[in-house]
Amino acid sequence: MGAQKPAIQVKDLYKVYRVGETKVRALNGVDFTIYKGEFCSIVGASGSGKSTLLNMLAGLEKPTKGQVIIAGEHIEKKNENQLVKFRREHIGFIFQSFNLMATMDAVENVALPLTFQGVGRSERIKKANDVLDLVGLQKYKDHRPTQMSGGQQQRVGVARALVVRPEIIFADEPTGNLDSKTSEEVMRLMQKVVREQNQTLVMVTHDNHLATYADRIFHIKDGKIEWIEDNRANSLEENDTTTNIKKESNL
Repeated sequence: MGAQKPAIQVKDLYKVYRVGETKVRALNGVDFTIYKGEFCSIVGASGSGKSTLLNMLAGLEKPTKGQVIIAGEHIEKKNENQLVKFRREHIGFIFQSFNLMATMDAVENVALPLTFQGVGRSERIKKANDVLDLVGLQKYKDHRPTQMSGGQQQRVGVARALVVRPEIIFADEPTGNLDSKTSEEVMRLMQKVVREQNQTLVMVTHDNHLATYADRIFHIKDGKIEWIEDNRANSLEENDTTTNIKKESNL
């Protein structure tokens, strides 16, 4: 992993809000690197800064100070139009509330991001079908969201994020609306997809157990990364990555 190319680099990231006379540091000097093909989870209690961090990574909010570099590009320097274009071309999102279109079946929902990229209809449908096969929804392609369980709807959500072959997928509490058994199934699916597709996935969650499905867990508190837990440490030999992680843990 040490030789792998960085997918996300965060350098000296701060976000300070003014609340009346008070300054609130939602992010208070965050540094880390996530590599291509990694599944990382950012875990912390409500108010820890994890959602703010996700918004910064996705270019949905501007940092007060610091750098966010994705796919070699400085997100913090882009204007709104550039960010919209960048997200459309490089980023997939998996939401807590599924955000599926009720009037569309599974194939149409998955194909939707490709429409915005100007991909032709037959190619959109083919790609959507392929990704639905990958997430195990072969039998539900003509189903609308109301005809599917929560877990099936979230699998459609995962497929929709994957269909554009994004550099990064951001997942915001992706199992927040699911029961624990279904949550585990969706997490296993996300784990499988990352490994098979060499996809980079960053998930934000308050659930310590679900966070353990990730390769590395970034524990955030009071706007700082307290420590980085490496779930692959047992299977890795002592190499650059483990050294880097130890260094990062001391931030």
